[in-house]
Amino acid sequence: MGVYLLRRLLEALLTTFLASVLVFTMVAALPGDPAEVILGDRGTPQQLQALRAYLGVDQPIPVQYARWADRTLRGDLGYSLINEYPVASIIKRTLPVTLELSVWALLVVIVIAFPAGVYAATHQYSPVARALSVYHSIALSVPVFWLGVLLSWFFGVVVRWLPPSGFTPFSESPTGWARSLVLPAVTLGVGVGSVMARFVQAALEEQLERDYIRTAHAKGLRHGTVIWRHGIRNALISVITVLGMNAAFFISGAVLTEAVFAVPGIGSAIWRAILSRDYFVAQSIIMIGTMAFIVINLLTDLSYALLDPRIRYQ
Repeated sequence: MGVYLLRRLLEALLTTFLASVLVFTMVAALPGDPAEVILGDRGTPQQLQALRAYLGVDQPIPVQYARWADRTLRGDLGYSLINEYPVASIIKRTLPVTLELSVWALLVVIVIAFPAGVYAATHQYSPVARALSVYHSIALSVPVFWLGVLLSWFFGVVVRWLPPSGFTPFSESPTGWARSLVLPAVTLGVGVGSVMARFVQAALEEQLERDYIRTAHAKGLRHGTVIWRHGIRNALISVITVLGMNAAFFISGAVLTEAVFAVPGIGSAIWRAILSRDYFVAQSIIMIGTMAFIVINLLTDLSYALLDPRIRYQ
């Protein structure tokens, strides 16, 4: 187990380094001059050149990366080029909001995926299973932004059950906080929940054809016990892989959902940073999302050893 953990940690560190190089290069290659963004039309050529030297963007890309990596490792993420606000403060303000939305969306995924997937696997030819298949096809075909607009219009404007947009912090009103996250979480989780339901169904159907399931039935165990204690547990290996990837997607890819519902999360921050060519903010936030993806995948891999003793023994 110790060797497995060490190997996965080394792989995660290498992946983080390669991802940082890719993220920095991609953001640095965006069109536009940070100095022109800051000074606008008022800057003289001498002022533009001096500001480029101050920001370090007049240096070769490898030198810029080395300086950025050194500052990042020391905890200095720099300042926004637009409003000179510390990047660390921007992340500190927006990341918790995205994490809260991600947890809610993950709950929506679990509520959809496991009941629907288990039922479809154990009642393959029932009318409900066929109806679930049609629902999954519809849920996967609807774009996230269109679903968000539709839910916001119906529940926020027509029936007025929930706020159509905006975000209320938990400290101000726990009820308002919950109400403001329902529609974004459903928007973000419905499509992923349908994907997960199909994975749960396929993984469980594969397990139900194994000999140990027939042996468990032959021993007189109840059908529910066989399904949930034996079938689901062995199917979780492949299911957790996809679940972990989607959990990381919620953190790093909720840009459209946060934009539709005006949620002040990290997705909205990265969208504003890219549009305004705020390079320091964009690089730091994209790197945070990348690291979240790597860490969640690492935790997912480590969970394999807990779920499958064969991995732990190897």
